[in-house]
Amino acid sequence: MIDQLRELEDLKSLVAAKQARITVSFDLSQRREQAAAGVPVKEQGAGVAAQVALARRESPARGGRLLGLAKALGTEMPHTLAALESGQLNEWRATLLVKETACLSAEDRCAVDEELAADTGTLTGAGALAGAGDRAIIAAVRAAAYRRDPHSVTRHAAHAVNERTVSLRPAPDTMARLTALLPVAQGVAAYAALTRRADTLRSSGDERSKGQIMADQLVENITGTPGGVSGIEVQLVMTDRTLFQGDSEPARLAGYGTVPAEWARQAVLGQQERPGTGAESAPAGAPETGVRGSSDIDVWLRRLYTAPGSGELLAMDSKARLFPPGLRRFLQVRDDTCRTPYCDAPIRHHDHIIPWHQDGPITSTNGQDLCEACNHTKETPGFSATPAPGPRHTVELQTPTGHTYHSTAPPPPGTAPDAGRAGAPAGTPTAVATRPPGAVAPLTKTAGAVGPGAPARRRDIRPQPSAAGTQRRHNEHGPRAKPAVQVLGRVVPAGWSRT
Repeated sequence: MIDQLRELEDLKSLVAAKQARITVSFDLSQRREQAAAGVPVKEQGAGVAAQVALARRESPARGGRLLGLAKALGTEMPHTLAALESGQLNEWRATLLVKETACLSAEDRCAVDEELAADTGTLTGAGALAGAGDRAIIAAVRAAAYRRDPHSVTRHAAHAVNERTVSLRPAPDTMARLTALLPVAQGVAAYAALTRRADTLRSSGDERSKGQIMADQLVENITGTPGGVSGIEVQLVMTDRTLFQGDSEPARLAGYGTVPAEWARQAVLGQQERPGTGAESAPAGAPETGVRGSSDIDVWLRRLYTAPGSGELLAMDSKARLFPPGLRRFLQVRDDTCRTPYCDAPIRHHDHIIPWHQDGPITSTNGQDLCEACNHTKETPGFSATPAPGPRHTVELQTPTGHTYHSTAPPPPGTAPDAGRAGAPAGTPTAVATRPPGAVAPLTKTAGAVGPGAPARRRDIRPQPSAAGTQRRHNEHGPRAKPAVQVLGRVVPAGWSRT
């Protein structure tokens, strides 16, 4: 069995090398076709990475990296490609070699590839890098690159400051990873400040762990709110059963993903669990889960009805040139992330599937949410998209080679996996709980009936408050009143039970 594992690993490396060679050939063929079609030189190669990503069932960003890897191996690093083909390197370590030589010229990169050939070609033998881990390989490549062109390496490091950014990625158990890519001096200074604060609080008797204190302090420093966030819009999508009847159907948090039903109910009531608190530290009268009111923010509820059987969110039409705010919110709730297959990047553009200049209507059926890169790729010559029939909103994407891919909107919470088949349950009202930024703003209303075959209807459950009504509510509850939920025009207090 060990021998089989080794042989299969070698086979994976061989397949990766073959894919790299095919990718290079495909890129060249696409560029020739685009050149023959009169595409400017600077624009040739557009859309190739997206097609590679679709074929390999990867995200567009990953497809771009795979294309870059293939071109570097196929044109500038033949020894590394040979080591990959023979199974002495896997695809990840070949990627490391390519990445660490990206700042070099083609000539210097070839020289580094040749210099390390004796080692990279005998990683499983007696070479200097035999048995080396990723860090040792990176160090060896960096040293070789610096010897060839120290100025380019230094210049590349100086320009890396322009790549500083902050990103957010989901983590298990309703957690998230907030990552900052910073210049080393700023990163070390920020970490040192958080560490000093944690050490000070720990020495004064704080029972939280050092990591918990650092995380809480980071949130407080950024938001200005101890233990949480206020005044920022947060959208939760859940079924009415989850919100009103204590059902266990999970909800969906925009920008994050699936969250447990109980967590969603607590979020709607403004009772999210505070870090470091538990049942043993809860104040008198707090729920048994150890949560307590965290802010005085009002919560709006807006119902979006799903179509019977399919779970499709009902359409909202408009004749405007751009998607109006209400329809944009509708598309964001429906699509959740970029609609390109295998891409789960955050939404950046509200796209007309059939372009507006081709008389594409401004409707939810002709709308989809895309990331910026995918929207630009879709406009590349040879790409086309059309709405397609399906149990939920479906888009058919066709690439320049004639291959087609389908994208179906994710099912709303509470939608059965087989929704759309005969005998599927009727439509489900879906509640969207929104924490608005700042003061309460008026909400619009769309008239119509709800039911099979009836026009779309979206009713905003909270009525439009007048200035006098807002002042009266302020006087009755006070500026520090606990959060309340507006349900069918009635105020439900924060302590409202699930029954």
